[in-house]
Amino acid sequence: MLTKDSIEDSGKTELKDILSAQPGITLGTGEGGNSFGDRYIIRGYEARSDVFSDGLRDPGLITRETFALEQVEISKGPSSTFAGRGSTGGAVNTVSKKASMEEDFTSLQGGLGTDDYKRYTIDSNKVITGDSGIRFNGLYSEADTPDRAPAGERRIGALISGVYQPTRNTLLSADYYFFRGEDRTDTGYGLDRQSGEFNKYDYVGQNDLDFQNSEADILTFKVEHNFGRGVTLENKTRFGQTVNEYVVSAYDGRGFFDNNLRSFSGWQENDYLGNQTNLVIDKELFGKRNTIVAGVEMARENVDAGNYSVEASNSFDLDPYDADNGLWQGSVERSDKTSELELKTVSAYLMDTVTLSEDWEVFAGLRYDHFDYALDTAARNGRFGPIPAASYAFSDGFWNGHLGLVYSPWEQGNVYASWSTSSNINGGEADAGTNCGYGGLCTDSEGNYKSADPEQSTNLELGTKWNLMDEQLLLTAAVFRITKDDVIEGGNDSYSSGGSLNTGKNRVEGVELGLSGNLTSKLSGQMGVAIMDSETLESYHPDNIGRPKANFAEKSANVQLRYQATEALAFGGTATYSSEIFGGQPDEGASGNIELPDYTVFDLFATYDFDNDLSLRANLQNVTDEEYYTAVYRGGSIVYLGDARAASLTLSYKF
Repeated sequence: MLTKDSIEDSGKTELKDILSAQPGITLGTGEGGNSFGDRYIIRGYEARSDVFSDGLRDPGLITRETFALEQVEISKGPSSTFAGRGSTGGAVNTVSKKASMEEDFTSLQGGLGTDDYKRYTIDSNKVITGDSGIRFNGLYSEADTPDRAPAGERRIGALISGVYQPTRNTLLSADYYFFRGEDRTDTGYGLDRQSGEFNKYDYVGQNDLDFQNSEADILTFKVEHNFGRGVTLENKTRFGQTVNEYVVSAYDGRGFFDNNLRSFSGWQENDYLGNQTNLVIDKELFGKRNTIVAGVEMARENVDAGNYSVEASNSFDLDPYDADNGLWQGSVERSDKTSELELKTVSAYLMDTVTLSEDWEVFAGLRYDHFDYALDTAARNGRFGPIPAASYAFSDGFWNGHLGLVYSPWEQGNVYASWSTSSNINGGEADAGTNCGYGGLCTDSEGNYKSADPEQSTNLELGTKWNLMDEQLLLTAAVFRITKDDVIEGGNDSYSSGGSLNTGKNRVEGVELGLSGNLTSKLSGQMGVAIMDSETLESYHPDNIGRPKANFAEKSANVQLRYQATEALAFGGTATYSSEIFGGQPDEGASGNIELPDYTVFDLFATYDFDNDLSLRANLQNVTDEEYYTAVYRGGSIVYLGDARAASLTLSYKF
């Protein structure tokens, strides 16, 4: 779990930057078959659709900010019992700032920094009456990407939340999240897959033609009623609309295309309606303490998607080392929608944690998800000629579960063992359309639907948790093995369309260590290490067997320390390490020719409290100005650059 204070100390303002620094998590890139936007890979498995906010699925592939977050929760391992489809490597849940009936306060922050960095936020809570309150969080931010201008970003956002307690046992709450992002996305460098050399060049997008826009309008209602005697009923409803649209320029960088300029484009509009009802029973039953969660969940996702046509009036064959070559000239036009997806889900689940004795506790859960899938695609040109418009529809359903045991004869610690499963459906990634290799629906070369069984994953985990130093410090350790069966691969029928269905199997196993809390009366922090190994066990092509997974760092670590030197002054730093990352097809085995080197990045911060209300924070990111790469995909044509050195000052005033 990442707290609000640790997030603020880090100086990172985007969820993807915070998560990519965590052990066991890497980033994925956008490319032709999937959208640009926040993409997370947890324990080696895609998690771009496994992002939740306050326990409900967060719709769409968009840019996610931190201005309205209270904390970030990261769960590891397959968890479809809790999250539904996907969640093979884990899931991310963000907890937003909520209205309070306890106190009035207003907190203002203003930040300035290098690369034209400007960031202003407000967080204000007002108690209306003794049983109601309202809270407003607002954001305005803009900055150039360090050393890559005119690449950059501009964001505005707001979260308005309210709470009302009409009776002693009933609580009503609602919130509305608004976000607009206008970015100029930097694709970084190219990578020649034949030589392994990086093709380095300045930002190649043009202000008049390149863009990436994100929009979010999300409304959530929650009703909670306490019946007494340990019985609580809660209902949550969310309606969300998100938009992600972009034209992003990049050099091909793969050697055999002679460094020609190319563009990636797309637009996606996502409408999401979800409702979740949970009955929680926390009481003694049959002589044992039980904590039961029984629930039903219904969701409907509608996704319209298309692209942009880019008409360039100048030459595509340009010098990638010339920063002043006037790259794009021409026009951009948005197409009509090329696909329309409707995905309906009905789920039911039951979980129980039973305290057998002072030393033993057992937990178990079971969930069933049923899907109705409908995808309409427009006529398009395929590899072997024109493909007519088509409609696809199927229904699917599967069971998932978890089972575990906790042994805690010691006052300070425990040992646990768990088993859990997850499932992915054919076409489960809403942004991928019929790009089978990116999680979209699988079709053959003529556009005909190819039926695939759900991909199935199983996780075995053994771990321990210890409260040390008078419960000031928490130590965690876990060893795990995730096995994914019935994997949809690429290969003999084109990775972008058909794929080889249910022919693959792979495994990730490893150990994770964590330490968080107070090391001394003045020194606090959190540390994490992940050491993992991956292997392709079965494949349609024997050459893939034995290869590691792509987009996967076998070793990663993060250490963030804070030292309270005086009552007013505190300082600290962060070190983030990632081992090598290989490119290649997801779930098909890494390509040995496409490799990102390992890296270590250091950040520094310091805070000074002038009094209880006024404070100043300084952040220096990437102190050594390390040039490092955070993600690579498929053929190596996109290699994301980590941010160069940047500095900022933030003044906070609370009253």
